[in-house]
Amino acid sequence: MAEVGFTADNFGFTIAALSDGAFTDEFFVEDDKVDIFLFSDVVRDQKLDQLAAQPILTPSGEVLPLGALAELVQTVDSDSLRRVDGRRTVTLLIIPPRDVALETAVARVRDVMVPAMQASGEVQKGVSMSISGAADQLDATRESLSSNLLVSVVLIYLLLVAIFSHWGFPLLILATVPLGIAGGVVGLVAINGVGSLMESLGFASFHQPFDMITMLGFVILLGTVVNNPILIVDHARHNLRQGAESILAAVRGAVEARLRPILMSTATTIFGLAPLVFIPGAGTELYRGVGIVVLAGILISTLITLSFLPCLLITALQWRDRHKPLQHPSAGQ
Repeated sequence: MAEVGFTADNFGFTIAALSDGAFTDEFFVEDDKVDIFLFSDVVRDQKLDQLAAQPILTPSGEVLPLGALAELVQTVDSDSLRRVDGRRTVTLLIIPPRDVALETAVARVRDVMVPAMQASGEVQKGVSMSISGAADQLDATRESLSSNLLVSVVLIYLLLVAIFSHWGFPLLILATVPLGIAGGVVGLVAINGVGSLMESLGFASFHQPFDMITMLGFVILLGTVVNNPILIVDHARHNLRQGAESILAAVRGAVEARLRPILMSTATTIFGLAPLVFIPGAGTELYRGVGIVVLAGILISTLITLSFLPCLLITALQWRDRHKPLQHPSAGQ
């Protein structure tokens, strides 16, 4: 029971404590704000039709049921009416958990919750629904990120042109970028396939969505998958300038000389990302996609650098020599 004064605020505070809880104060735990509410002992087992019978201690000392002090009217409505383009509008705020990516939450609302409510009749015909707010910002971020990928490729190409003082060799290096990005996609598909297999076997399943944070992994790949090809191409050009017997010998010598540092850098990167991918901890679920993309992309690009790139480099150098018969390979830059 609670004693109330004659003011409407005190009376409302008591009703809130007897029903949904009355807000009293707030405090902070590190960076999180925690609200403090006052609840009655009867709130947990109370039903709405029993609220009118709750006893209230009045200032005169009498104990009266709530229904004798106020008229309780049950209704469903909002405090204010909002209209957009002349149509009555209701806004529903949805905040996904921290371990759920925003893109995944938006897709679940749009593709699962909304169709289910429409099919069950919870949303009547003629009611239009739209997802806005952070979802609109998500679409803008996706478009911006897509354009940033293109700008990154152009900047990398121009930088390689400045380094090699040649327009053709950077194209050979960039030829490994699409294959490295494809390796990141294959890594996502493979890890989700393993998750589906574990679910079919009765183990705990997992699924890594292709969300915006995961897309950042492909931006990171643009700057990392070109590192190993640069070593091969630059050393092959160095061997040609030093008078290598043939193009084949120059490229083979470059691969042999750079094999150890390539494997060392690849191994340290893969083992550094392995805990994030295979042993994720609390709070790392959002960044697991980045780890999968970078790990798989670097692994695939390393295999391409040691197999496909030498063949492509030999073919390009031989084609150049066939079209410039007067220029010896060792004089080429």
